[in-house]
Amino acid sequence: MLVMAGPRNLISDAGRLLRDEEKAKEEDSPTGKRPKFERFPLNRWEFAAALGVFLVFSIGLFCIYLTMPAAEYGKIKLPRTISDIRMLKDHLASYAKNYPAQFILGYCSTYIFMQTFMIPGTIFMSLLAGALFGVVRGILLVVLNATAGASSCFFLSKLIGRPLVSWMWPEKLRFFQAEIAKRRDKLLNYMLFLRITPTLPNLFINLASPIVDIPFHIFFLATLIGLIPASYITVRAGLALGDLKSVRDLYDFKTLSVLFLIGFVSICPTLLKRKRIYE
Repeated sequence: MLVMAGPRNLISDAGRLLRDEEKAKEEDSPTGKRPKFERFPLNRWEFAAALGVFLVFSIGLFCIYLTMPAAEYGKIKLPRTISDIRMLKDHLASYAKNYPAQFILGYCSTYIFMQTFMIPGTIFMSLLAGALFGVVRGILLVVLNATAGASSCFFLSKLIGRPLVSWMWPEKLRFFQAEIAKRRDKLLNYMLFLRITPTLPNLFINLASPIVDIPFHIFFLATLIGLIPASYITVRAGLALGDLKSVRDLYDFKTLSVLFLIGFVSICPTLLKRKRIYE
């Protein structure tokens, strides 16, 4: 009996070791199915740095808010729906006309704050710019603020973003890194394509760019130029808020086709160069 039990125990132990090794491989793999709440990705110093930056921005925004006339306090809120935009336009039209410098300062600070800390709703701020300032001034405001906010998010991610992005989007980050590595010689064209088209979310691009070593001047130029088409669509829609039922109406099939066509034009030099290399 002892002789027979020996091989059986050895087989059992070997099977257990094999299962343990496979389990360890799954846990070590970045694609292993681990719950995102298993461990917070930032250490205490990174979290303290993020909180400190957030508090500085918040205090600055609050100080700007205090410069507004007391009568306007109750009328200010972050827009979340098209109806909110309509009400804000009615409430703020006279304030924007009577106190243009204060209003623009408050608008720009709010937009950059939202873009820096990835707070949803900047599309409603873009609609509001079109409703209050018209197409030309509205586009100028939106593009400059979006670029400033994206740049601020870029540097914040450079400081503490790597563990956060690797935790939230491991597969997408690997894909983005591989694509950037293949297009180093024409990186501006590729970044323009990403900014013009909705291929990747702008939030992800802002956070992941410093992690995959995209130079800031490339990031800045691609953002400044690449956001113009989408900003034009949104700002122009702000002139006709009464006809707009939902944000989804902004990007129908025709609009998306135009954006992808512009994006394709921006990436054409890269495709042509690759074709010449293969020939």
